[in-house]
Amino acid sequence: MPTVHREVEKKYAADDGFELPPLLELAAATDDRRATAVAPVAEGEPVRHTLSATYFDTADLRLANAGLTLRRRTGGDDAGWHLKVPAGKGARSEVRLPLGRGARTVPAPLRQMVWARSLGATLRPVAEILTDRTVRRLVDVTGHVLAELADDRVTARRLLPTDGLGDAAGATTSWREIEVELAAGDEALLAAVDARLRERGLEEAPSASKLAQVLDVQRQQEPAGARKLTAKSAGGETVLAHVREQVEQIRTQDLPVRLDAPDAVHKMRVATRRLRSALTTFKPLFAPDVARPLRSELKWLAGELGAARDAEVMRDRVSAAVQAESDAAALGPVAEVAAAELDGAYRAAHGRVLAELDGDRYHDLLLALDALLTSPPLTERAAVATRKVLPGLVARSYAQVRDLVEEAATKPAGVEREELLHDARKAAKRARYAGESVSVVFGKDALAFAEAMEGVQEALGEYQDSVLTRERLQQLALHTSSPAAAFLYGRLHALEEAHAALSQEHFDTAWKAAGRKSVHRWLR
Repeated sequence: MPTVHREVEKKYAADDGFELPPLLELAAATDDRRATAVAPVAEGEPVRHTLSATYFDTADLRLANAGLTLRRRTGGDDAGWHLKVPAGKGARSEVRLPLGRGARTVPAPLRQMVWARSLGATLRPVAEILTDRTVRRLVDVTGHVLAELADDRVTARRLLPTDGLGDAAGATTSWREIEVELAAGDEALLAAVDARLRERGLEEAPSASKLAQVLDVQRQQEPAGARKLTAKSAGGETVLAHVREQVEQIRTQDLPVRLDAPDAVHKMRVATRRLRSALTTFKPLFAPDVARPLRSELKWLAGELGAARDAEVMRDRVSAAVQAESDAAALGPVAEVAAAELDGAYRAAHGRVLAELDGDRYHDLLLALDALLTSPPLTERAAVATRKVLPGLVARSYAQVRDLVEEAATKPAGVEREELLHDARKAAKRARYAGESVSVVFGKDALAFAEAMEGVQEALGEYQDSVLTRERLQQLALHTSSPAAAFLYGRLHALEEAHAALSQEHFDTAWKAAGRKSVHRWLR
């Protein structure tokens, strides 16, 4: 099974004449310009490694353009297959697998992990990099490594496909690079080393990775040929810009979901819903034989992600409710039982999501989304100017919310009313997404509309979450093996009933605000 290692590091370009000072000196604090050593620490003896790495990608470098690095490396302390994934500013997650016997065949688990980017295209060698590395480590009194400083002499060449078998090597390039990576140390230590290196004239390396430097890859922030959208732009062009963003977000969150990164399931689910909403709200602009099956498959994916997300929310909601109890400390043992049950439910749901992400149905959906962008199935109406075609479709999305809310108001409290409010919540979310999707053209007016619909959505969401939470608490109480936990679930159920009453007040306020004329003036 792959293991995951988090990297927090900085890289610097250095020439051959740069003299690297002792690591202890670099780790000195910089407060008031005084060198106050981080203590008690020691610098280990330098260790030299020869690292040989082959990097893999598709022929058109889809992984590199997405900021991913996939390699097989020998030498050093961590020889094996490595997949590096962006994980925030200055940080990456590194997925590791043993070397195995196949030197030119990417292991199946890693092929699956990058499928959202490769779309099944062959992963072949694209570069070879040889690194002569000298490593120095800063350790504390217990022997734990706080940080590593690597002085790298790099020799690299690009590998190009030929018409026949094998690869043709490009010209060899060489450079020197200094890399500082945190281990058990904190960000303050990295900041201190960074300040000292900059004082000595070093600047950050021009590329985030050695591979990016040898391939000279600059990640594209927007598609080639993209131009500023205006009210005169074709409606289909405006909607496609939004669709493109959501497809990219689905691809971007694929790996974080697999690595169980915080909020990744939620982000991927939201992108899936936004995309489905766009294909629903603006369906007159798309050929129905293409858009209809896409909406169906996006609904399926959102459902799979939703099961994991709902389990995650339930776990966190119950945990927060326990912490808010006046005798939370006394509930400790019972809360642990509840937490274990809820965490187990989340783990099972997340495991099902991972199985689906490796399946053919998800792969087919990704291919269909790629085709949606490369060959958009637009209708004649999509050629009409944005200002003439899109506001009316957004207005229609609001009308659907209004009709559901008005119908719910005629029903007594009960299942039928709850179902109508649930449908109203989903419609409000579509209306919100519709406003946000055209804000690039309609600016503040569209954003004000979206904000108003978000208020309605959230108020109804509070109510719906309370309904679902009460149902889940009742099930947990019936099936738990702990009487004390069952009693806790009952207490939380009563609290949720009070929360539902309060959420109704929030909805009344939000709905009144959403009906103001100023919110709808642009929808004509």
